[in-house]
Amino acid sequence: MHTIGTKKRTQSIVFLILIILLAAAFLFPIAWMLSTAVKAPEDIFTPKPQLFPESWHFNNFGDAWNAQPFGRFLLNTLIVVVVSTPLAMLSSTMVAFGFARINFWGRNALFLLVIGTMVIPWDVTAIPLYIEYNKLGLINTLWPMILPGAFGSAFFIFLARQFIMGIPKDLDEAAEIDGCNRWRIYWNIILPLCKPTVVMIGVFHFVWCWNEFLTPLIFINDQSMYTLPLGINLFKNAFNIEYEKLMAVSCLSVLFPATLFYFTQNLILGGISLSGVKK
Repeated sequence: MHTIGTKKRTQSIVFLILIILLAAAFLFPIAWMLSTAVKAPEDIFTPKPQLFPESWHFNNFGDAWNAQPFGRFLLNTLIVVVVSTPLAMLSSTMVAFGFARINFWGRNALFLLVIGTMVIPWDVTAIPLYIEYNKLGLINTLWPMILPGAFGSAFFIFLARQFIMGIPKDLDEAAEIDGCNRWRIYWNIILPLCKPTVVMIGVFHFVWCWNEFLTPLIFINDQSMYTLPLGINLFKNAFNIEYEKLMAVSCLSVLFPATLFYFTQNLILGGISLSGVKK
C-alpha cells in the first residue's frame, strides 16, 4: 500500500510540473509583450534581454493610443463584433436545428457538404468575394466583416447540431401537441436549452472578428474604417517598427476578449464538452 501511495504521489507531482511548464510556455509570450510595452525603445534590443526592465515607461500606453485614431478603430471593431456576433449565433443555431430536427431528403449529404466547406482555404474565396462586394458597393465599409456571420459557420453549425441531437425529441413532440410550430419549438424550447453552445459560438465568433486582420486588409482602403488589427499594423513600416507602441496597444486590445472569456469560461467549457455527447 505504501508503494502504491508513493507511486500515485510521484505521478501527481510529475503531472503538476508538466502543467506548470506548459502554462509557463503559454504565458511567457504574454509576459514578454507586457514587458516590451513598458520599455524604452533602446532597451528592447539589448545583448542580454531582460524580462523586467530597469525603468518602466507606462506612458507608452498613452503615447501609442494617441499616435493613431485608435478610438475610431475601436469603434469600428465594436460595430463589427456587436452586429456580427448575434447574427452568427442565430444563423448557426437555426441551420443546426434544421439538420438535427427536420427530416428531409438528402439531409445527411447536405450536412456533409456544409462540413466540407471547412477545408476550403479562405484564399480560394477571397477574389470572388471581393468581386461580389465590389458590385454591391460594399468595399471600404464594415459589411464584408459583418455579413459572413449572417450565414452561419460550418464549425458552429456542427457544434450546435451535435448539442441539439442530445436534446430529447419528446420535448418537440409535447410542444407540437400544444400547438407550437417549428419556429416556436426552436425559439422557445431548443434555443434556451442550447445556452452553453450559443454562448460558446458567440465568444468564439467575437474573438475571431476582434482579431481578424486579412479580411479588413483586403476590403478596406479608407483608414477611417480600419479595425484594431489594421490600426496596430500602422506601427510597422518599411523602415522602422515601433515595438514598444505596437506591444502597448496589443496589450490594450486583448483586454476585451480576455475579459469576455473570463466571465463565460464555464459556459464555454460546458458547451464544448456537451456538444460531442449524444444522449
